[in-house]
Amino acid sequence: MREALAAVAERMRRSADEMIAGMTASMTSIEHLGDDPVMVELLHSSIEGNITTINHVLANDIPLEHLQPTTAAVEYALRLAQREVPTDSLMRAYRVGEYEYNDLCLRYLAEMDLPSGLALAVTRRILQLSFDYIDWITRYVFQAYEEERRRWIGVEGTAFSSMVNQLLEAAAPEAVDVTGFERETHYRLDRTHLAMIVWSQSPQVTLARVDAAARALASSLHPPGPPIIVASDRHTIWLWVPFGQQVPAVDSAALTGAAALPDGVHAAVGLPAADVGGFQRSHRQAQAAYELATTIGRPGPPIIGYGDPGVAAVSLMTRDLDSTRAWVHELLGPLAADSPGTEVLRETLSEYLARGESHVHTAKAMTLHPNTVKYRIGKAMDALPAHHDRMNLALALAACHYLGPAVLQR
Repeated sequence: MREALAAVAERMRRSADEMIAGMTASMTSIEHLGDDPVMVELLHSSIEGNITTINHVLANDIPLEHLQPTTAAVEYALRLAQREVPTDSLMRAYRVGEYEYNDLCLRYLAEMDLPSGLALAVTRRILQLSFDYIDWITRYVFQAYEEERRRWIGVEGTAFSSMVNQLLEAAAPEAVDVTGFERETHYRLDRTHLAMIVWSQSPQVTLARVDAAARALASSLHPPGPPIIVASDRHTIWLWVPFGQQVPAVDSAALTGAAALPDGVHAAVGLPAADVGGFQRSHRQAQAAYELATTIGRPGPPIIGYGDPGVAAVSLMTRDLDSTRAWVHELLGPLAADSPGTEVLRETLSEYLARGESHVHTAKAMTLHPNTVKYRIGKAMDALPAHHDRMNLALALAACHYLGPAVLQR
């Protein structure tokens, strides 16, 4: 039986990447688990760690008491606790993973054509090992979840989280207890609000550093009152900056010039909007810009704004990357190649379209000689398919700019 188990484990090891991708796709359909690209990446890492471990257990008959939970699995549980994601979602993810792992094991076992008695014994052993592993790992990560939840409740800045979440989830502005919200948070809702999300994907950057960067960014706008700030998790801050009738420029270029973010810290910014509905809407816009920034296949700009050219449209494209990728390649042809040379051509063509198709204005904006711009535009146009619509072309170029390899690599 040992040889049969080892053979199944080897098949599982060879198909691990495909299995992990499939499990990630299945689990992101679970409520609360597919809402944030950063969390999806952590989910993928947690699945990868668990699959690698259980494959070792299956291949080598390792006792559970000799194991240590993977860092990624524990970190994922901690982040869910910080974001107040119900434990039901995490438990369902583990049950989905257990089912899909066992199903693939048994399919590989059926292909081995073992004697029925041995096949039954191996099946029972696989099911017992997977059950014992899931029972062990879930007890560990749920304990970590509960401890983190208790700790997180006491963290400064999270006292308003529940009220803010209730406001954001309210179906209509009139459903919000405005008086109660303002009494508890000391933040007035009858003003114009600018929502931001400030975060870091680096484990070396502490919440305190992200919080300080968020406050400095808000202060650079010289608002008439203090912002409301809540911690979404140990690496993410949500904030709203209040304004009266005078609202300063809030495009990413102006914000980048006003306050330099520390290395490894990024910000996504919505558009100013008034009253309760504006509080919600500006946050949704910041969330869309954040999701776009965290979908990018390479380091993006320190600040991305929903109002930046192309961001609103491209953020919608991230919901179906497969279709977006196919559309970009059909529209741009060879210009959609993932190479430094074509990237230069795409950026120049994008600037050219934004500048009213003026070589002179494009050259000035990019600090280039007009002849250089003319040469690049000619080369870019030669690479395009024969027929193209100007608006679609601009959107496809924006998708390449913001999403990078996510749409360029097939």
